[in-house]
Amino acid sequence: MITLTLLHPLQPIPVQSWTFQEEPKIRIGRSTNNEVVLYSAVVSRHHVEIRKTGDHRWEVFNLGANGTYINDKRINQTAAVDGMIIRLASSGPKILIKIESESLASSQEQLDEANVSRRSKDTKNTLISAE
Repeated sequence: MITLTLLHPLQPIPVQSWTFQEEPKIRIGRSTNNEVVLYSAVVSRHHVEIRKTGDHRWEVFNLGANGTYINDKRINQTAAVDGMIIRLASSGPKILIKIESESLASSQEQLDEANVSRRSKDTKNTLISAE
């Protein structure tokens, strides 16, 4: 699973997020046929493509005329790393990339289900003892 989060332009706080489970590639740009659509004058119609290249491995490809930057360095292609922030154009939107392994996602889902089940039992026991 991969989550892309648009960050506020002045502060490192999230503005919007997109989560993808099975997609082999995710396109980011101004065009409405991208998976992530960003309306910014410095963002190309098809600006960035993030491709799955193996188990839990992703790569970032620049497609935009104004470039894609990591730590103020322009890149053409690079491995995506959990927690990395890419910037579309030198002054454009910033996107945080979070990569979660399938086993971690599955473990979290199981934990969430167990917590819901436990809460449900706790509520039922409370109702029974209140009677």
